Amino acid sequence: MKKKWLWAIGLALVIPIVALSGCYAGVPGAGGPGWANVPSSLRLNLGSQQEGIWVTGQGEVAAVPDIATLRLGIEAQEATVAEAQAQASEAMDRVMASLTDNGVAEKDIQTQYFSIHKVTRWDGEKDQEIVIGYRVTNMVTAKIRDIEKAGSIIDAVAVAGGDLTRIDSISFSIDDPSAYFEEAREEAMADAEAKAEHLAELAGVKLGKATYISEGIEMPPRIYPEVWMEVPAGAIPAPAPPPAPISPGEMEISLTVQVAYAILD
Repeated sequence: MKKKWLWAIGLALVIPIVALSGCYAGVPGAGGPGWANVPSSLRLNLGSQQEGIWVTGQGEVAAVPDIATLRLGIEAQEATVAEAQAQASEAMDRVMASLTDNGVAEKDIQTQYFSIHKVTRWDGEKDQEIVIGYRVTNMVTAKIRDIEKAGSIIDAVAVAGGDLTRIDSISFSIDDPSAYFEEAREEAMADAEAKAEHLAELAGVKLGKATYISEGIEMPPRIYPEVWMEVPAGAIPAPAPPPAPISPGEMEISLTVQVAYAILD
């Protein structure tokens, strides 16, 4: 009895599959006359997915950054959490005041990282780790829109935070890169068309209109290596350092397009 039921279920599944095969028998590879019955959207996807000449064009534009982003903050270590947090909070208040006094808007200052960690060392006599203090770290990013003031702002922050100052990195970007994207896009499309025309000439065919276009943008920030500003306890204060030299230089805005061109008969 069970075998009859299994046979009936199998037959029920096979009949729709055969029916579908008959409807789409004209699909390339199926070898039947039913191609006319296939929806036009399906015929388009199956018939033209790999047709034509596919190329990738690239455009690059050199741009001068107009924004500097600093990642900086405070790190304090004391015997208790309360002491470490109080010391870090006071130093951070001075750093924040220094940033705003030098023209950095409050909306352009954002907390990135805050932590409180135990500091331990290994006690060989007791054969265990013992807590020797607590470290509080508070890091922010500050967006400097007047890029020429980046060096003086770094100097002011270092003075405000003193030995607790930590300056992690600096990166450069462009506030409104749309004009550069337009220029790079024109170059990329011209590059793609030139490649397609060359391929068509080599193949002995005539190039048609673009049937597919996809764009990708790349604008990597310029990041300087990590710098930690620390002075050992009890060290003799060093003379005031010269102003921090900051040079934004240029950055490359790269844009790529993938284009498919039709081949004319």
